[in-house]
Amino acid sequence: MSQRHIASISQEDYLERIQELMIEKGYARVSDIARELGLSRPSVSVMVKQLGKLGYLTHERYRGFALTERGRRVAQHVRLRHQILTRFLLALGIDPETVAKDVEGTEHHISDISLDRIRLLCERLERSPLPDPAPKVRSPRSRRPPQTAPR
Repeated sequence: MSQRHIASISQEDYLERIQELMIEKGYARVSDIARELGLSRPSVSVMVKQLGKLGYLTHERYRGFALTERGRRVAQHVRLRHQILTRFLLALGIDPETVAKDVEGTEHHISDISLDRIRLLCERLERSPLPDPAPKVRSPRSRRPPQTAPR
């Protein structure tokens, strides 16, 4: 794993989304980012200007944004963290909706060494999956009393 980048959590989220949009559509615009992140266009415009000043992206008038090499590195790093944590939680049998929420809350806060160990554990789990965490048990209400044979 590479050394942690200095971008803030919010900046990392923006860069990750911009990269995803560029992969999907070939471009990213303020309106696209606002929709993806659930934010207002003015808020996104402010952050985009800030990301540009920090050297993470360039703005191409009427065409949207392009990530610089620095921006691509940060976005790729966040994307890799996201993928590893997703693989790990899915391998543990956690439902995809919970995984998505947990990964968004965790991907920015885990150290590279912990993430690397999780990656190694994922590889092991994928080779030898865990058994079903809890056998299916019927609730007490669904149990019927034993039937006796008629005499």
